[in-house]
Amino acid sequence: MNSISNFFRNLAVEEDGAQIIEYALIVAVVSLGLILLVQTGLLANGGSFAQWMTRVGTCLTTGTCPAP
Repeated sequence: MNSISNFFRNLAVEEDGAQIIEYALIVAVVSLGLILLVQTGLLANGGSFAQWMTRVGTCLTTGTCPAP
């Protein structure tokens, strides 16, 4: 238990620990935003996420992208 408290104490003192925490917070916020976009269908322009994924797959495999 003492080693865990020492670990967090060192993270608070070192600047690298602060940067890691900042990056983790940025990743968390971006991930939350992407989840909300997918759930509300904004990425699919009113369609389902499965339809959007199908269009992306078609673009990647054939090189031609169908209009949304």
